[in-house]
Amino acid sequence: MTRSGAGTKPTARTKRVHPVDQVPPAGKLFTLGLQHVIAFYAGAVLVPLLIANAIDLDGEALTMLITADLFTCGIASLLQAVGIWKIGVRLPLLQGITFATLAPVIKIANDHGGGRVGLLTVYGAVISAGVFTFLIAPFFARLIRFFPPVVTGTLITIIGICLIPVGAGDATRDPASHNPDPGNGRWLLYAIGTIVIIVLMQRFFRGFWATISILLGLGVGTVIAWAVGDTNFDRVGQAGWVGFTNPFAFGWPRFDVIAIVSMIVVLLVVAVESTGSVFATGEIVGKRIRKEDIAATVRADGLATIIGGSFNSFPYTAFSENVGLVRLTGVKSRWVVAAAGGIMIVLGVLPKTAKIVESIPSPVLGGAALIMFATVAIVGIQTLTTVDFTDHRNLIIASTSVAMGLYVQFSQAAAPATVLENGAEVKVPALPGVDEAVPGLLQIPFSTGITMGAITAILLNLLFFHTGSRGPAVAGRGSIRLAEVNEMTIEQFRSTFGGVVQGAGWVVDRAYAQRPFETVNDLRASFQEAMLTGSDDEQLTLINAFPDLGAEDESGDPMAVDHTGLSHLDESEHADVVALAAAYREQFGFPLVIFAREAERYERVLRNGWTRMDNSPAGERAFALIEIAKIANRRFDDLVADANPIATARFSRFDELVR
Repeated sequence: MTRSGAGTKPTARTKRVHPVDQVPPAGKLFTLGLQHVIAFYAGAVLVPLLIANAIDLDGEALTMLITADLFTCGIASLLQAVGIWKIGVRLPLLQGITFATLAPVIKIANDHGGGRVGLLTVYGAVISAGVFTFLIAPFFARLIRFFPPVVTGTLITIIGICLIPVGAGDATRDPASHNPDPGNGRWLLYAIGTIVIIVLMQRFFRGFWATISILLGLGVGTVIAWAVGDTNFDRVGQAGWVGFTNPFAFGWPRFDVIAIVSMIVVLLVVAVESTGSVFATGEIVGKRIRKEDIAATVRADGLATIIGGSFNSFPYTAFSENVGLVRLTGVKSRWVVAAAGGIMIVLGVLPKTAKIVESIPSPVLGGAALIMFATVAIVGIQTLTTVDFTDHRNLIIASTSVAMGLYVQFSQAAAPATVLENGAEVKVPALPGVDEAVPGLLQIPFSTGITMGAITAILLNLLFFHTGSRGPAVAGRGSIRLAEVNEMTIEQFRSTFGGVVQGAGWVVDRAYAQRPFETVNDLRASFQEAMLTGSDDEQLTLINAFPDLGAEDESGDPMAVDHTGLSHLDESEHADVVALAAAYREQFGFPLVIFAREAERYERVLRNGWTRMDNSPAGERAFALIEIAKIANRRFDDLVADANPIATARFSRFDELVR
């Protein structure tokens, strides 16, 4: 509130807009959106290229697949970023065809005639699986409790690591023939040079120029390649100005039960992959992800997949390279991704402009992709830092999932390719991969490392934390569960939970009397109710059970574990705290209790304590009980979080909520 004189009305409070919802100026919006499109383009067209080669699709049909892919990618991205009704998570998530569908789509198409004919059965399965995914979204969202940080962090890390070879493959390809040529030093220079340009721009540029470092790196690399003759724009002149692929361009879809079931299984895995991307993006942009957000994400994936199947494309999920781009540039606005979606829709109906993007040399694109994919892996590692790996169960879940994901990833089949030999095109057949060692639907989890890693992490989390339990873990690093708490003797209960209230026996005994506890919240509430219902003498006993602020044991460690805000003080600062505690005790007759973990800063703790010296004894006793309630509540959170990774996921965001 501000005043400029008598009678001035208070100014209206400006509503704070989260960075996700902020809309950049039009020029920046277009440029940042274009950067997303260019970073995404190679991955967007790669799946149709691989499918076309594997099912012997003609060149005209391949062009139709690519333009249809770009058009529907744009629609899918708008659904996810902008959202309508309960569809779309409204985060900066760019949508693209998921690689998890590659193996099943190829198998379905080839099992039903191959080429254009085989695609009809594929599209029938895609549309059906999209409908199924849309309908199960709210039920799938209820499973969010099965995705603690050990699962989501592991999955995000696997996504990044498994995609790094894709960027490395692009970085070593001949820009003209697209043949692998890792021994060519020129391609190495393009890839490394692009990385160097991006890094230098991040180091020396500020503001808008730093945010478009990827776009500038790609642009500079392409200009250099054009100047030395390693790329050209001939295909731009050959392409038409307008070209739209009609829905059901290959004919009406055909519906096969086995194909539909296969695709449904794939989309369930894709939903898990999307969940990992949403959690990663939520961490990056600073938004808490709830089950409603997961439901909205899965609905958007389902609807986009229905649209994809109708417009001659395939299932959709969030593209991880663009998640990495959000982290790298720090641009969190979902409207940038919406702008990228609009640009892709335009590219889908303007083949000539799409060919401009297609002319970026593979090594240049690969160099940028390496940074973005590695950034995704780092986001996953950042999530894993919140996991307690002293608990061997979390260690086994993460390590085994990474091992299985990388085993499948690096044992994948080599896709068929067309290479140039003596000026003539020669088709290289596909090499068998580990997925061919298993039959039927079992090939789906072995189709990609990301799929296998996700399935492994989920199943191991279920095995270690949700199988054979007697209610949620509440103490003892997961060994004590709620049903066992209800069966404890009073001595066992005191030993387990006495530390929550500084060993005050009357509080523990009164909480024990409220058994049986139906939920963990009931157990927590029993301590709070016990403290509030104590007599004056009992409450004074509770206050006196706490050490003086700044008190240390014989080794010099703080006696109050809740005083992390007072750690690492120098001698003069510690002396100030001790002087405050002594003055307080002399005035009121009991120790000064402050939830210093909440106060965080040493100066705030001092200011808080000296301010309370002006309170009356009765008022100060009430104030102390409030602080003790905060301490007990946080100690209970720590106790439960230490026992249960799901609680860890919830309470790791506690500080963000109270600031």
